[in-house]
Amino acid sequence: MARSRRRHGHRQSFGELVDLWVDLFKQHNLLTYASAIAFQSLVALVALLLLGLAVLGSIGRTDVWNEQIAPHIATKVLPPVYAGIDAIAQKVFSSSSVGLIVFASVVTVWEMSGVVRACMGAIAEIYDTEEDRSWKIRIPLSLGVGFVLTASIVGSVLLATVAKGAVNGAWGVPWAALRWLLAVVSIAIGFGTLVRFAPVQPRTTRWASAGTTVVVVAWIAQALIFGVYLRYVANYTTAVGSLLGVYVLTTFLYVAAIILLVGIDLDEQLRKDLQGQEERGILEIVRDVV
Repeated sequence: MARSRRRHGHRQSFGELVDLWVDLFKQHNLLTYASAIAFQSLVALVALLLLGLAVLGSIGRTDVWNEQIAPHIATKVLPPVYAGIDAIAQKVFSSSSVGLIVFASVVTVWEMSGVVRACMGAIAEIYDTEEDRSWKIRIPLSLGVGFVLTASIVGSVLLATVAKGAVNGAWGVPWAALRWLLAVVSIAIGFGTLVRFAPVQPRTTRWASAGTTVVVVAWIAQALIFGVYLRYVANYTTAVGSLLGVYVLTTFLYVAAIILLVGIDLDEQLRKDLQGQEERGILEIVRDVV
């Protein structure tokens, strides 16, 4: 009897948790803001790819493209499509210079600053504040945060690819664990900078813990699932497959944006709970569910 009551209580608390997040999504317009962030991210992704190729060409690591990336693309797309993609990459490699890297960096940071400004509006909604900062503050601030985000993303990608063969032999496994750990830390630094400085009223780092963990872990899981899909499922050799590829990419960015906003909202709800709000908060509901 007692066990039955506990199960009923767990189901009721789980229902409350679901209702809470449904209300938060509706109240804070999370899906609308996620769409805006995903669109800005799609534009920034093009600049990031250019910057990544330019860096690989400049440091003489075209093998990362030729041996690690290109072979997987070649088996998934039509030969003319692959020829075009590879021709673009080889052209960037042959043109790689300090000037190209600077240009790609400037464009990437500017596009990433657009992502940051989209996040600013979403965070203001989540924090129940008004985004009343002038462009003289928002643009320089978004450029600074965009620079950190760009550096964290490029750094994590380089750790995952360029650094792959830096250590061989018995130290290969520990080095692999270390470089993936550093890649995760790099992403966490970028996200932490965003949630620390993007809001109108910055939160101290103590409130950016659970949300950061959720975002980073969920992003890693999402990237692994996306990687499995690209390696074993995706096939762009047909018209339907090509259209599906565009859909999957945009969905990937959309889901990543939702994860980002959920992590930020989670931190805000935990902050309110720990400050002793009167309503039944997320901490109490989660305890009852568990």
